[in-house]
Amino acid sequence: MVACKVIIYDCDGVLIDSRLSNEAFYNHILKRFGLPLLSQEQVDFIQVSTAWQAIDYLFQDTPWLAAAQAYQQNLDNRPFLSRLRLMPQVREVLEYLRPTYRTAIATNRGKSLPLVLKELGLADLFDLTVSCYDVSQPKPHPECLAKILRHFKVKPGETLYIGDAAVDRLTSLAAGVPFAAYQNPELKADYHLKEHLDLLKVLNV
Repeated sequence: MVACKVIIYDCDGVLIDSRLSNEAFYNHILKRFGLPLLSQEQVDFIQVSTAWQAIDYLFQDTPWLAAAQAYQQNLDNRPFLSRLRLMPQVREVLEYLRPTYRTAIATNRGKSLPLVLKELGLADLFDLTVSCYDVSQPKPHPECLAKILRHFKVKPGETLYIGDAAVDRLTSLAAGVPFAAYQNPELKADYHLKEHLDLLKVLNV
């Protein structure tokens, strides 16, 4: 990608392994309202959803939806951060990319994003972060990527979005941004990354 200027990352499943942390967060909420703990299908859903979408899904057809939304919005994320794990090679690759490339995040994660980046020592390695709190419509709507394009004054073809899920691919397609699938060989993409170091091969650096 000779023309690439901006590398955009999804967060959960790409930069971080957040599965155990997210499970603990939502199981805490479910337990508070006396509901069963997460099933595997529910875990898969919450991994790519905003917190609002996750609660809507988990509390559908219950009388506690509004109360659960209010509870999650005010729930302190910090007790769940210790379960987060940084994906291998992330910090090394980001440090290598800067300052030649600008780096950004486009994620459906919300209020916890700054806490996550600080906890894992990534806050200074991104020029811009766009969470679901920064847009009116979350992924797969392309608003998050469009906002990044405007910020850096670049064309879609001058960027690359790295994601691990179908929702990321749909977001890229809608924005016209080239897409790299991370550790998901079954996902249709312009590039496939088995590990973060593979990005350097894609960029020919």
